[in-house]
Amino acid sequence: MSKKSRRIAGAVIFGVIVGLVATACGGGSSSDGAEVKWAFNLPTSWDPVTSRTGNDINTISLAYASLTRLDAEGNVEPSLAESWKYNADGTAVTFSLRDGLTFSDGTTLDSQAVKAFFDRGKTQDDSFLRDQLAGVTEVTADTATDVTLHLADADYQIPYLVAGRTGAIASPTAAADPQKLSVWPVGAGPFTITDFVAEDHAYFEKNPNYWDAENIHIDHFELSVAPDPATLVAGVQSGSIDFATLPALQSKEAEAAGLDVTVKPSLAANDVSINLNKAPFDNPKIVEAFRYAFDRQAFVDVITNGLGSTTSQPFPDGYLAFNPEIEKLWNYDPDKASRLLAEAGYAPGQLSIEITAQSAATNRAELVQSQLKKIGVESTIKVVPPGSSTWQSEVYIAKNPQLATDGTIGRESPVQNLLAVYGPEGIMNLSGPHASPEFSAALDTVRRTPLEDPEYKPRLWQAVKVGVEQSPTNYLFSNPWIIVSNPDLKNLNILPSQVRWEGVTVS
Repeated sequence: MSKKSRRIAGAVIFGVIVGLVATACGGGSSSDGAEVKWAFNLPTSWDPVTSRTGNDINTISLAYASLTRLDAEGNVEPSLAESWKYNADGTAVTFSLRDGLTFSDGTTLDSQAVKAFFDRGKTQDDSFLRDQLAGVTEVTADTATDVTLHLADADYQIPYLVAGRTGAIASPTAAADPQKLSVWPVGAGPFTITDFVAEDHAYFEKNPNYWDAENIHIDHFELSVAPDPATLVAGVQSGSIDFATLPALQSKEAEAAGLDVTVKPSLAANDVSINLNKAPFDNPKIVEAFRYAFDRQAFVDVITNGLGSTTSQPFPDGYLAFNPEIEKLWNYDPDKASRLLAEAGYAPGQLSIEITAQSAATNRAELVQSQLKKIGVESTIKVVPPGSSTWQSEVYIAKNPQLATDGTIGRESPVQNLLAVYGPEGIMNLSGPHASPEFSAALDTVRRTPLEDPEYKPRLWQAVKVGVEQSPTNYLFSNPWIIVSNPDLKNLNILPSQVRWEGVTVS
């Protein structure tokens, strides 16, 4: 077992112990006050420094607040930092914190605490923020409330970057024990944890010291691992669940049961991830054949019930970074795919691969399997069991699969998302560390461009194009948020980048 695997296993065991202790001490939800029960996913880690996936922002933001946050249009707005300012050449950005901030353990949230968080993100051995913070050369605490990120080069993406996990500041007192912090979050967010059992649930109470506490109308919060999708509607009907992400094909069932179904835009994009480091994908002809193998519209029709849209890139149509020129590069052409396989030396039925899939998304893998069959490729499906760490360990860390059905829910910064899916250390780059020098150069150009510069969008589109062309992964479709909820929940706050709870009420 590797050191990283031992850390994961240790964290799970420690999480169970913490949960049992908290339960024994009376943790959990009270019957008094407004309560919400959310069936979703538990994070890969409760420490933002060791959290491993973009999806985690939905859950770690229960306990943590970030320096900034995004609004419904994806624009950056104040959060822990009430303002920020770049120097003249874009190589330093100073964030001014709100007065009187504290973490849930009573530690003062000042510039020194922010500096300690970023320093840990850059240096801790198991940090998953090092890639995002690679351009930060130094962090200085200038005054009690002003903290400056000094940059190797101009980077105007930083306010977007710190709207997510990268800027979700954790208590430096709690961070003295990183193993405990990974299973017991201590932040300055809307809620404070009271109970946690790994792979099962986490319970929270409202944090009265959250800077935006007046917009939090929920007193008790229960987060649990989502059950089998077939039981979601029944769970909401029975009251054991108040809020959950719903498979598209069940939306009619939920509406017929009198439940609220909400469809909102998301940044999610789903793909067939391909590993250049595993045969047969070390053969460029086979990689090219797979470019033409997938009928994207079929995925939209079957998986999203027509609610999604096709995409050949890690962004949905309508988002700023979506480059329409990419959609013209490879059309669905199974005959051409078959010819390319023949040129690579494979007659129909001679090539066989393994498709790795999550247990909750086997329908995607089955559709991939049927479409590969049409071009003469045989396949088997390997299902990775559920759990907050199993998929990450097998796919994102070990990068074991030949091919996996996967996807991104997006990131606060499009550059950050491109790094995650295509960068040399990108967690969703199954072919890592493969990334072309041209891709890195294109990203650097985007970073150096102010967001209001007329060249920003063309340069971003060029970086997306270079990323798509140098990667073997095929993006297929995007899907919206589809939420089933108790009708008593009002004013849902579902942003393209994440679910938030400010403004949500329980009638």
